[in-house]
Amino acid sequence: MTLLDVSIVNVAVPSMDRALRATPSDLQWVLSGYALTFGLVLVPAGRFGDARGRRTAFVVGVALFTITSALAGLARSPEWLVAARLVQGAAAGIVNPQVSGLIQQLFRGAERGRAFGLLGATIGISTAVGPLLGGLLIQLGGEEHGWRWVFFVNVPVGILAVLLALRLLPARPTGQPDRHRLDPVGVLLLGIGVTLLLLPLVERAQWHTPWKWALIPAGLVFLAGFGLWEHWYGKHRPPLFCLGLFRLRSYTLGSLIALVYFAGFTAIFFIFTLYLQNGLGYSALIAGLAITPFALGSAAASALGGRVVTRYGRPLVAVGLLGVVIGLGATVYVLRGSPSGSVPLLTAVPLLVAGLGSGLVIAPNQTLTLSQVPVPQAGSGAGMLQTGQRIGSAAGIAAVGALFFSSLSRTHGQWSTAFRDSLLLAAGIITLALVAALVDILGGRRRDRTYQRTKR
Repeated sequence: MTLLDVSIVNVAVPSMDRALRATPSDLQWVLSGYALTFGLVLVPAGRFGDARGRRTAFVVGVALFTITSALAGLARSPEWLVAARLVQGAAAGIVNPQVSGLIQQLFRGAERGRAFGLLGATIGISTAVGPLLGGLLIQLGGEEHGWRWVFFVNVPVGILAVLLALRLLPARPTGQPDRHRLDPVGVLLLGIGVTLLLLPLVERAQWHTPWKWALIPAGLVFLAGFGLWEHWYGKHRPPLFCLGLFRLRSYTLGSLIALVYFAGFTAIFFIFTLYLQNGLGYSALIAGLAITPFALGSAAASALGGRVVTRYGRPLVAVGLLGVVIGLGATVYVLRGSPSGSVPLLTAVPLLVAGLGSGLVIAPNQTLTLSQVPVPQAGSGAGMLQTGQRIGSAAGIAAVGALFFSSLSRTHGQWSTAFRDSLLLAAGIITLALVAALVDILGGRRRDRTYQRTKR
């Protein structure tokens, strides 16, 4: 539910606009406000779950998400809808770190890889099929009120999830709960830093002043202050986030790969939906169906990747990244010139290849990144990893979207050209993630050779 709601709302924007008479700024906040509050609470929520119990945090988050979904569906004004989406995003941020933390807590070895494989399949499917499910719900509910069902569909799922969580999840983490304060200064510094980083990215289309980009260096200053504070605070009490995790090679490079990959990965669906609906006139349902091959490939490969990641390690992630780049390159190739025939059919096989590659990236990389993180820090470690993913997603959509619209303007409405140009940029960003994976592989082999020489 939480990841589906990142993309499912995109196709509902036109009917929201008509039903509520929303301004462009209102609609932008419906979309970007969710992503902003989602990213803000990930690390504090992960730390809370580590300290006070992951089941408690999970149930609270899902219950709040369910309530705010119902409120969003009942909205009678743009302001009502924006407020509901902001709280809904925060609820999503509470839920997500608990999932990774519980996997760390409950599984070991190859079993943990399989659990992360299922999580990766869920991430792949939910991110990719949002437009399809949104299109179906709008078609079933009608143009005027179909957008409300995009939110109402979460209510029965959320109620069931709360009941199952109370029955099946362990009540508290292993050992005694941590009764220390939850580092309010760290929460404040991280919150301000992430907000300043994300605001100009998510509001890029609405804030026309170039001064908005000054918020990014200001955000980096606050994040540096957060790092200094956590270093000092960690000497006296358990910090919000243990900076020592960045001394783990697997965590640091894995987090970097995730940040860069999500910058390219998330942008693909944004520009593809625009290209199909606004440029070629396909319906929301057909646009969603066109992305389905990617979702199916991602789901299948995620389940497989989770099973074999402990055997192959980071090379598996590199193979997946290479598959995504090849799939995107093939998509650009089949759309060269002025494509004749059905674009969804032309892109089906290349997107299937890209989806298969993506399935070997998200879950295996998450497994490897968190493999050495101690269980008491699993929630905050996963929260920081996912915060990087949210920042990467916002930055990627900003960069790829800016190129898409500038190319569209430069070519006087040549949608195919604009899509190909921006897709090449997304592929280039993902290539950077591939470089990071290769650096990790080569560094690991060098370390192994040094260890072997030392043993002799």
